[in-house]
Amino acid sequence: MEVKNHYQEDKALKPMNGIFMLLLCILGLIGSTALFIFGIVAFEKVSFVVILIILSIVIFIASCIAFGGLKLINPNEALVLTLFGNYYGTLKKDGYFWVNPFCTAINPTVKSYVQPVHTGNASLNITAGGQPSKKISLKTLTLNNEKQKVNDELGNPIQIGTVVIWKVENATKAVLNVENYKTYLSIQCDAITRNAARCYPYDTNEGGDEKSLRGSSQEVANIMKGELQEKVRDAGINILEVRITHLSYAPEIASAMLQRQQAAAIIDARQKIVEGAVSMVEMALHKLSENDIVELDEERKAAMVSNLLVVLCGNKDAQPIVNSGSIY
Repeated sequence: MEVKNHYQEDKALKPMNGIFMLLLCILGLIGSTALFIFGIVAFEKVSFVVILIILSIVIFIASCIAFGGLKLINPNEALVLTLFGNYYGTLKKDGYFWVNPFCTAINPTVKSYVQPVHTGNASLNITAGGQPSKKISLKTLTLNNEKQKVNDELGNPIQIGTVVIWKVENATKAVLNVENYKTYLSIQCDAITRNAARCYPYDTNEGGDEKSLRGSSQEVANIMKGELQEKVRDAGINILEVRITHLSYAPEIASAMLQRQQAAAIIDARQKIVEGAVSMVEMALHKLSENDIVELDEERKAAMVSNLLVVLCGNKDAQPIVNSGSIY
């Protein structure tokens, strides 16, 4: 069953100029104070004095409440506002503005910082001073997904870590469509990383066309980026880049896999050595025959080939034996 989301686009707001409203609030405070003093000093009629005092108090309270509507928006920041539980609008343009003072800014990623204080066997939670900002950052951010242990396509346990470069593209979706967009992104990144590791082997044999985590890391990262972008689209998040920052075998099989890689490297090296030795023997026999240096029968050629291959393919330097007698 598909659930339709009602908060898909930012609602455009037309806030008032903040400087003008700030001056108006200050004038309201000064005017209400002056009206209160004037009503007490200048008039003796009780009813009129009461009216002036009540009016001055109302203006003073309204001016104080109006101060709560002043909002400062820095570049690459947004403020999502609700009014009595309903979505009111989003401020994204940088500047100093005034909105309905009864609007409430919401940001689920900001929690009150509670500092535990231990007193004997009991502990008290004291809220730290300062109100955390409810603004949504639209800047480019980095999510460092720590190393996690998963199994690759062949079942080998590996450790893989990724880093995600992202930014909030739609503040309304980020705040209203998911509980906590940062936690949501982190969990989705973990899931995508595990899924990618299970779909590809750590490495492939030489000459193989199959994608692997080590040999095709950029291609795998691009696939992960597309899958992650699809998952976080409803959260208003834009994935700029995904990179694999760490990739290794798990410690319990690392030594065995190292021996396997060393064995494969030794086999490859031996193949190259044999190919070179055969070509050198062939060249030596051809030169001896071409220049009529010495004529060898098949038995002597076989002995010469055997000796040359031993010398060229051996792990240690050959010890020559000089025959001072006849070749025959």
